[in-house]
Amino acid sequence: MKLPSRSTILIIAPHPDDEVLGLGGAIKKFSDLGHDVIVLLVSGHLPPLYEEGVFVEHKKQALSAHKILGVKESIFLEIPATYVRDESVAELNGKIYSVLKNVSPNIVFIPFPDRHIDHQVIFESSMVAIRPVYDGKKIDIAASYEVLSETHWNAPAIEPAFNPNITIDISDQIKDKMEALECFEGEIMPFPGPRSIEAVEALAKFRGTQAGFAYGESLQLLRMKL
Repeated sequence: MKLPSRSTILIIAPHPDDEVLGLGGAIKKFSDLGHDVIVLLVSGHLPPLYEEGVFVEHKKQALSAHKILGVKESIFLEIPATYVRDESVAELNGKIYSVLKNVSPNIVFIPFPDRHIDHQVIFESSMVAIRPVYDGKKIDIAASYEVLSETHWNAPAIEPAFNPNITIDISDQIKDKMEALECFEGEIMPFPGPRSIEAVEALAKFRGTQAGFAYGESLQLLRMKL
């Protein structure tokens, strides 16, 4: 996937590690090519479901992973996980749009609306934020990405299915993706868990073979200017 020179890429992620699971290789690839990659993390493991210290540790892990991948800026909204839908629509839309306005990206990647309620709500608010009006007019490419352990659990023919039509070659970045993923120690599962190192690598191999690469990450295009 070739991008306009010196692009500003905003990746909207529901929780720390979603951006690495879905686009860890792409982040490293694009940052190495000189593009500015900014990650917005909307939610996290915060009270009332989790102790305060859990999010502090997850934030450290995310920043460590982002350093490996070359992320220029990491933004945390700190909305409690699974409580995103309790935010008023106007308030959540406004928070995401405010980041988009400040970052002024020409490329935006957002989560696919999958099994996780936070992913669904954040997808909807992101779609509002990236509308081709006001600051949304600056966006040349908008696409959604998959998150292993959530996207593939949608009910067939009942809920929307992830239908990728873009594949990013991450053959040279797969080791960086895995190294970044290993920063999230508490989220890694033993195989055959979907968040196991083996499962993540297997999906990358499968997505790669769909486009003739050794390893790939896939996107579903939402909008593109030609």
